[in-house]
Amino acid sequence: MAYRVVVIGAGFAGLTAVKDLKGAGCEITLIDQRNHHLFQPLLYQVATTLLSTSEIAWPIRAILQKRKDVTTLLARVIDIDRRTKEVILRNGMRIPYDTLIVATGARHAYFGHDEWEADAPGLKTLEDATTIRRRMLLAFERAELTPSKHERDALLTFAIIGAGPTGVELAGIIAELAHRILPGEFRHIDTRRARILLVEAGPNILPAFSKDLSDYALAALSRRGVEVRTGKPVTKITAEGIMLDDRFIPARTVIWAAGVQASRAKDWLDAEADRAGRVIVSPGLTLPDDPSIFVLGDTAHVQSDGKPVPGVAPAAKQQGSYAARLIRRRLKHGDQAETTPFRYRDMGNLATIGRNAAVIEYGRFRLKGWLAWWVWGIAHIYFLIGTRSRLFVALSWLWIFLSRQNSARLITQKETLKDPDVTPGKAVADDTGTGGG
Repeated sequence: MAYRVVVIGAGFAGLTAVKDLKGAGCEITLIDQRNHHLFQPLLYQVATTLLSTSEIAWPIRAILQKRKDVTTLLARVIDIDRRTKEVILRNGMRIPYDTLIVATGARHAYFGHDEWEADAPGLKTLEDATTIRRRMLLAFERAELTPSKHERDALLTFAIIGAGPTGVELAGIIAELAHRILPGEFRHIDTRRARILLVEAGPNILPAFSKDLSDYALAALSRRGVEVRTGKPVTKITAEGIMLDDRFIPARTVIWAAGVQASRAKDWLDAEADRAGRVIVSPGLTLPDDPSIFVLGDTAHVQSDGKPVPGVAPAAKQQGSYAARLIRRRLKHGDQAETTPFRYRDMGNLATIGRNAAVIEYGRFRLKGWLAWWVWGIAHIYFLIGTRSRLFVALSWLWIFLSRQNSARLITQKETLKDPDVTPGKAVADDTGTGGG
């Protein structure tokens, strides 16, 4: 019987592990609750009408169609039986494994206020991105229809909670959409009067960056008309707006970019976890008491050179490659194969603020402005899967740059969260994270 490797999650970590196990002689089963691999770093561009969903997501089966050693299952995992070494699916199937890779990604963290999710969606899945895009575009359409100045002002107020890279990128693109792209398309409203509010509980935006790059980003956002509030957390979010600094701000579109927590893999594994729910793993990325189970990506808490490994795409890909190499050594030398600790190669921090403005930090090297924006774009295209995807995204960006017209401004579907135009309802909570890591 072939050696059985089961991978839960087709994100960066899981998919990289599967790819790097090519030719290893394993029988691989890849399980994900979605049928696509998602390039999350560009998810905000779908939410803000720059790219379409098909440009940053690809069917898992199409990616792996030539891999006869891989079986792909569209399913939801509900538990892991470590005693019998089986993964349990919601439909009752039990998938046996010799080695298990858990890379189920992260989900939104509302810091004890999960009731905020319906009114302030986060950005982790394609469904999140299309929900945000729908709400944002409908806000302009409804503002065009309403005779009430108070309601119009509320509809044209967009609040983004959290000023890390995702929040900053969202704020910058929404500001450009309202102030540079949409003016002239409406007859009863001036979209340039839209208010884009970026809220950060900490003292600085982009806290992972150096102070000078954070200050540059703040100035760049201000030039684009973004109103930045730091040092005060949001204390309440409703369908009507947000409470900030004991003052209620009417805002019909609120986006959550303030925090994430790991999937519930720790519960499946009955494992120790940190405050964010990430499973604490050994330096070899396995459970301390079970070397047959790897935990990777956003699902794992691991130290490298005395620092926690960040939950970013390069780290997840490196962990996937590391796990594949270790599995290969085990197949060759048995369970006594030498294990070297995982070491993360820091690829630096990147964030874009809008057209011709970005910041890059790699060790002591720092870059900002239009050149950083081009480097940022080239870096993201390089990480995309497949020549076709790179070409399509590059052409989309070139068209947007030359024409100043965003290419994906269609309101195409009803959403599952609250929407005045559809039957009220709430999306089913995603209990396994994004499916990637």
